Amino acid sequence: FPCDQFGNQEPGNSEEIHSFCSDNYGITFPMSKKIKVNGADSDPLYKYLKQKLKGVLNNNIKWNFTKFLIGPDGTPFKRFGSVTEPKDIEPYIVELLEKND
Repeated sequence: FPCDQFGNQEPGNSEEIHSFCSDNYGITFPMSKKIKVNGADSDPLYKYLKQKLKGVLNNNIKWNFTKFLIGPDGTPFKRFGSVTEPKDIEPYIVELLEKND
C-alpha cells in the first residue's frame, strides 16, 4: 500500500509508483493504489487494522513498513513496527498455520 505520509517517500502517483517497483524490483503482483493510513481520510482497511491492533502510545502508523499479520480467516492477529524484520515474523506465521491445521 503506497503511502506518502512519511517524509514524502512516495511522491509519485499510483501508476508511477507501480512502474518504479516493476522496473527496479521486478514485481509482477498487483499493487494497491496510493492511500492514506493516518488521519480522518485514512483508508478503511487501515482504520480497521488500527482499531483491532493497537499501537504503542497511540494507534497511528508511525513510519513506513509497519506490518500487520492477518490470519487465514481474515482476523487481524498481530501488529509489528517498521523496524521488525520479515524473518522475525515467521514464528507468528507458523503459530497461525498450526492453529488452523
